[in-house]
Amino acid sequence: MYSSRMNLLHSPNFSLFHIPKPLNFPRSRINISSPFPLRSHFPPLYPIKCAPVNSSDSLQPDPLQPQTTKQNSVPILEILKQSNTLLPHVVIASTLLALIFPPSFTWFTSRYYPPALGFLMFAVGVNSSEKDFLEAFYRPAEIVTGYLGQFVVKPLLGYLFCIISVTVFGLPTAIGAGIALVSCVSGAQLSNYATFLTDPQMAPLSIVMTSLSTASAVFITPLLSLLLIGKRLPVDVKGMVFSITQIVVAPIVAGLILNRFFPRICNAIRPFLPPLSVFVTALCVGAPLAINVESVKSPFGLSILLLVVAFHLSAFIAGYILSGFIFRDSPDVKPLQRTISYETGMQSSLLALALANRFFPDPAVAVPPAISTVIMSLMGFSLVLIWAKSKE
Repeated sequence: MYSSRMNLLHSPNFSLFHIPKPLNFPRSRINISSPFPLRSHFPPLYPIKCAPVNSSDSLQPDPLQPQTTKQNSVPILEILKQSNTLLPHVVIASTLLALIFPPSFTWFTSRYYPPALGFLMFAVGVNSSEKDFLEAFYRPAEIVTGYLGQFVVKPLLGYLFCIISVTVFGLPTAIGAGIALVSCVSGAQLSNYATFLTDPQMAPLSIVMTSLSTASAVFITPLLSLLLIGKRLPVDVKGMVFSITQIVVAPIVAGLILNRFFPRICNAIRPFLPPLSVFVTALCVGAPLAINVESVKSPFGLSILLLVVAFHLSAFIAGYILSGFIFRDSPDVKPLQRTISYETGMQSSLLALALANRFFPDPAVAVPPAISTVIMSLMGFSLVLIWAKSKE
């Protein structure tokens, strides 16, 4: 048996690795031009993707694998960042709530206003850089135009509506004095935030305008009050300087320092600033209305409301037209028009309210500033919504 097997192995016709000979079909029986090659009938069982070993694509996650963390976190951050678009609606809701249920806002007294406005300025500082503020000082023409809108155009409109309130509407002289007093005060810090929401690159310029008008208001406001109302108003110079430092300078500097030296902290808190800013703005709008709701509901309330609306509307329009005429050849004329319109149409009505309560014995003088606080905010942030939509 063993010898027969060995003979078989040594046989010339035996091969351990037998490879059959290819079949020699005639060439005429193979259709070379067939649109269905033979291999198309046997597709591979799995899709094959070749990539170099060092390619980053070889380490990419499977697109069919659900990425739950990314899909759940990104929309939340986007919602937080887009909270500013709800600001006009929130302001309207806070106004209605203050009228229907005043105790919801009466707890937010005037002592909370400096830190609240300071927080809004901090939010602007976190989203800006020191270079932006340095560049703002190299635009003296724009700063002067905003200053003229604050202390020339607006007081003239205030005096005009003061005359209209007395001669046309037959309102008491104290009401006209209150309208004129509103036109004599400096710009509001809310105008800086409104500018930031519409044109972020213009926010430093707006802050410089408001700071200069507030600093000079210690001299300009008493002078304008004497010219328009005939009453000398002593203003606390030290108090005004401290107010500017507390509300504007310190929060912005803190935001700039945080943005410069601690960018990771800024990136962590930046998505939460818009919703908090919306909440703070709603408090700043609803509280003055809730505290002075009885004055708003007075017999002259509707007439004063119409006059204050007309005053602010004309101030917004005047600032927009004036800056458009002066800077018509500027490449950023539209952002400038919006910025100076905010500066002209929005002013520190809370300061006017404080001056009216302190230096005027007639309580009717305080009614226009109380209504102006609400109307100024409503109109300003309504323009934010309109202009933001037009930019899109």
